[in-house]
Amino acid sequence: MRTVFRGGTIVDGLGNPPRRGDVVVEGDRIAEVTDGGVAVTGERVVDISGLIIAPGFIDMHTHSDLQILVNPDHTSRLSQGVTSEVLGQDGLSYAPVDDSVLAEMRAQIKGWNDDPEGFDWNWRSVAEYLARLDGNTATNTAYLVPHGNLRMLVMGNAPRLATADELEQMKALLRVALEEGGVGLSTGLTYVPAMYSDTDELVELCKVVAEYGGFYCPHHRNYGADALGGYRECFEIARRSGVALHLAHTHLSFECNRGKLPELLAMMDAAVAEGLDFSFDSYPYLAGMTTLLSQLPSWALAGTGDEQMARLRDPATREKIIEALDVIGSDGHQGLTVDWKSVHIVGVPGAPHYEWLLETNMQAAADKLGVGASELALDVLLATERSASCVMFIGIEEHVRALMQRDEHTVGSDGILVGDRPHPRSWGSFPRLLETYVREEGVLTLAECVRHMTSAAADRLRQEDRGRLVAGAKADIVVFNEMTVSAKATYDVPRQAASGIAHVLVNGVFAVEDGTITGQRAGRVIRMNEVSA
Repeated sequence: MRTVFRGGTIVDGLGNPPRRGDVVVEGDRIAEVTDGGVAVTGERVVDISGLIIAPGFIDMHTHSDLQILVNPDHTSRLSQGVTSEVLGQDGLSYAPVDDSVLAEMRAQIKGWNDDPEGFDWNWRSVAEYLARLDGNTATNTAYLVPHGNLRMLVMGNAPRLATADELEQMKALLRVALEEGGVGLSTGLTYVPAMYSDTDELVELCKVVAEYGGFYCPHHRNYGADALGGYRECFEIARRSGVALHLAHTHLSFECNRGKLPELLAMMDAAVAEGLDFSFDSYPYLAGMTTLLSQLPSWALAGTGDEQMARLRDPATREKIIEALDVIGSDGHQGLTVDWKSVHIVGVPGAPHYEWLLETNMQAAADKLGVGASELALDVLLATERSASCVMFIGIEEHVRALMQRDEHTVGSDGILVGDRPHPRSWGSFPRLLETYVREEGVLTLAECVRHMTSAAADRLRQEDRGRLVAGAKADIVVFNEMTVSAKATYDVPRQAASGIAHVLVNGVFAVEDGTITGQRAGRVIRMNEVSA
């Protein structure tokens, strides 16, 4: 069918000024983009007078790896205008795996994706996982090969450096995964087992990624006490390996980093000046979200899930963990002691007697019980079998604003869709940028913001036929009202669809029509260096 979107304002995703015109879609491609001066015809004409038409938004950092299949309408993404997303983040996901690694992974990241009863785990390899996704999802998907999976397949959760032979095994697994469709390598250097690796291991793996034209996407080693050191290591890895670098959920948070942003910006400027292939993503909120378990010191998380649970029960070991959290500083909490006033539990799967914790912060809850906050945290981890999730209010607004204005910036929601009260970024990142930072405060122009959300991300994925409204490009399209688009998700009520999004097309198919999710599954798998057929 030839569909004409008539009378709208075109924001092409390339940073050009908005202009009036028509966009014609045939099949899964954009057939024409006109200035509206010449009437174009089609079997269907959609009047979008007074609305913006733009490329579909690309979410560069999501944790939808399982939920995109479990809840396939994927309202959280489509209602924001998102048409593509990048999975396999932070070095932990569900492929490649064997049976034992899958069992551990299902438990370790249950707080990110749940572990639904009766789900069909009919894959082990990256190729099999991508086959499960392709044509069966509401959005397009790209997949990063998770470093933690490679380590677990070769050496489990051993808290040590890899031997030369083990590193060669990881490199071989990585080559297979990239050949099967991975677009790069992710790592989570504050999560086990990746946090046990060193810079040399990462350089060697990234050399393999560079051979395939992929990119390195690190959740780096420290966002707190040595945040600048964590970023510095990322740039070192890129320089030594020749890999393209895309920094995940880039922020400079915690009070110890207030005023240090100029040093991070100088690092970025130096990378650009010397010609490093560099980009990053961020989300427009001040709180972060992760698992409560990951805040513990790395030594407490070595070995299997059963071994971790045993440490949580052992009185002497609990004392050592609490000392790290309260006195010494935990490497799982960015080398800092935990300010429990800033931590809010948002998911307690399997422990309904702890649901009251959602109404307050951890310090206040502990005070109410007359116990230490770290002790309470360990009790919650035991009750939820390590699956509790939390939100931490650690951000610095002026840092968020400055980072989003850089040319290398893209948008990644870091969206986690499970939990009793998941972070509102999962449902609101893209409309919040348009509402708060474009319309209300003018931090970005509309054209700049749309470029960051579309072609800048597509370019990182080497997708020349996505992220732009030009003839011949894939028809991933969003139509929205720039005056009413709004993020409705809040920390108290996060699962609320955005307003102001009229239509969303994924590969030419209406995924949202007149503000309503259609239930179509037109998403395809995006592979590096492959122009979609």
